[in-house]
Amino acid sequence: MFYRENGQFKTSYRSDQQIFAISQDRWAVWALIAFAFVGVPMLADEYMFRAILIPFLILALAALGVNILVGYCGQISLGSGAFMAVGAYMAYNTYVRIDGMPLIVALLAGGFFATVVGMFFGIPSLRVKGLYLAVATLAAQFFCDWAFLRVGWFTNNSASGSVSVSNLSLMGWTINAPVEKYLFCLAFLVVFGLLAKNLVRSAIGREWMAIRDMDVAAAVIGIRPVYAKLSAFAVSSFIIGVAGGLWGFVHLGSWEPAAFSIDRSFQLLFMVIIGGMGSIMGSFFGAAFIVILPIFLNQFLPWMGGLVGVTISTALVSHAEFMIFGALIVWFLIVEPHGLAKLWSIAKQKLRLWPFPH
Repeated sequence: MFYRENGQFKTSYRSDQQIFAISQDRWAVWALIAFAFVGVPMLADEYMFRAILIPFLILALAALGVNILVGYCGQISLGSGAFMAVGAYMAYNTYVRIDGMPLIVALLAGGFFATVVGMFFGIPSLRVKGLYLAVATLAAQFFCDWAFLRVGWFTNNSASGSVSVSNLSLMGWTINAPVEKYLFCLAFLVVFGLLAKNLVRSAIGREWMAIRDMDVAAAVIGIRPVYAKLSAFAVSSFIIGVAGGLWGFVHLGSWEPAAFSIDRSFQLLFMVIIGGMGSIMGSFFGAAFIVILPIFLNQFLPWMGGLVGVTISTALVSHAEFMIFGALIVWFLIVEPHGLAKLWSIAKQKLRLWPFPH
């Protein structure tokens, strides 16, 4: 009853092409953004900021980049962790080697260098696809792990092999407190989320989806596969690189190459699969699921063990996380390949037809 478009007439092409066709969606999104900026800082504590909210925002941004490449363009990639590492390390070098470098410019510079690396390792997509492309992008992961571990220039010749940043500031605003870091990451996510939503609805977004659905037919109707595939790698790598910079600068503060291992690449891919491939909203759902589930299991499994008189160790909880993740991925691939975003879409469609859902 409350989720209908009755009386909402489209009188111009511009109004018909709005991101949110129904005014209820539009107002709900603005209310959610306002609550995220105003309400959450007043309600959340330091633990929630550090353990849940900040990792969720950064990983959602990275999943957004992965979804553009995997979900919208259909190019399987296992090098997302490498692109995050390139973004983090190059943002670090830009920030410490150039005096007076603004923080945002350094993070965007990290995204630029990640774009260059991503396009280089995306060249095999012009000839191979599927499993072979996944293996080709996996080479980026191993190469970057080796480079950041062995080449001293990337770590500014640090003896320990790790790098660190502190006293972050933006135009006189010091970013030290958890709530300040949260707002900083939230601003990035909102801006990149709106840009990505508009981008996938544009001409280049339709080219990506045409390549994903049938690349031969797309080439026949005039779409250039070289341009479409490399542009998807470029945009995806840029967003992932910026997310990597935020992960190193804001969340970790001090890191080494192990922070961007192949496990990170798989984690981002799992987010896209569980959240929904080819869906901007699915990136947020997948990131929230991956961040919250381990924390939930760490609390729930020991509590369940206490009820039945069984002691559950931390190692068992860690193994249970892997098993549950694997089972969920198999379940989603079989039962609902489009992930949580599809379930959300079905629920909204039923609300539009309520009280006569079918």
